[in-house]
Amino acid sequence: MANTIYLVTGAAGFLGSNVCAQLLERGEKVRAFVLEGDTAAKYIPKDVEIVYGDLCDKQSLEKFFDVEEGTETICIHVASMVTVNPNYRKVVLDVNVGGTENIVDLCLEHKECKKLVYVSSTGAIPERPHKEKIKESSDFNLDHVVGWYSKSKAMATNNVFTAIQKRGLQACVVYPTGIFGPNDNAMSETTSTIVKIIKGEMPIGINGSFNLVDVRDLAAGCIAAADKGKVGEGYILGNEVITLKRLSNLLQKELGCQPIKFFLPIKMAEKIAKKMEKKAAKTGKMPMMTTFSVYNLKRNNKFDYSKAERELGYKTRPIEETLRDEAQWLKENGKI
Repeated sequence: MANTIYLVTGAAGFLGSNVCAQLLERGEKVRAFVLEGDTAAKYIPKDVEIVYGDLCDKQSLEKFFDVEEGTETICIHVASMVTVNPNYRKVVLDVNVGGTENIVDLCLEHKECKKLVYVSSTGAIPERPHKEKIKESSDFNLDHVVGWYSKSKAMATNNVFTAIQKRGLQACVVYPTGIFGPNDNAMSETTSTIVKIIKGEMPIGINGSFNLVDVRDLAAGCIAAADKGKVGEGYILGNEVITLKRLSNLLQKELGCQPIKFFLPIKMAEKIAKKMEKKAAKTGKMPMMTTFSVYNLKRNNKFDYSKAERELGYKTRPIEETLRDEAQWLKENGKI
């Protein structure tokens, strides 16, 4: 067996740190690429070798890819700039599109790099009518997805598939849905929402749904794609849809906390969000609710992840188990 090093970008983030931890658990050598000055670097497991640099600076990626002769590498590119702000921002494209292009170039330049797993997003896949389940797609038309985060992921995903077809890149793509669970040191939007519900700081919710996967199952899915994912294929890593109401009721059942008292209909939430955005534009503050966050609760969140189950052995645990483990972690870390 060749001496293999797993190269993981975004290793200081929620998903990336879990990917590193699981690779170490099975005895792999792991090297992480971390942005200089990232305070979350302290959460990366201690046996991981860290290389500091910037995805947008190709030169700094050289050190990340450089290995001794006789060593093979597998790159899992998790890093991206996630934002719930739907508006155009150059930095989102620089990191998500330009950074991914740099990773693709380096994978091709370094012949010892045997495979790339690109972590895209289900946001990059065009939505389908509510009665249909959304499957993997080869349509990356920017007009068919909502918000610049999704557009940036669609562009980057399209570039990866183009490099597979035209430049011989050995790669596959995974499309995670939402992410939640324990070990979220970055306190993502989903974790922050769960904390608000537990603390009773969210008396009003919205009558919508999410698609959330335990971070540990997503990490296992990314690693399975490195092991078994077919070159040129994409795999949705999703779960069953859960409404905000059911999430609130499950938290009450598991933790005895107060559930959300009142749920706004989607149409009313959209009107309120528009007013909040107008007011925020004048004050320069972030609105409490945005039309984009309402859209994400309103949209079709039913995804077909049977291909990942079949080809990668992808599995998801029950939502109740994730919520219990997450609550335990939040308590241990003084978040609730």
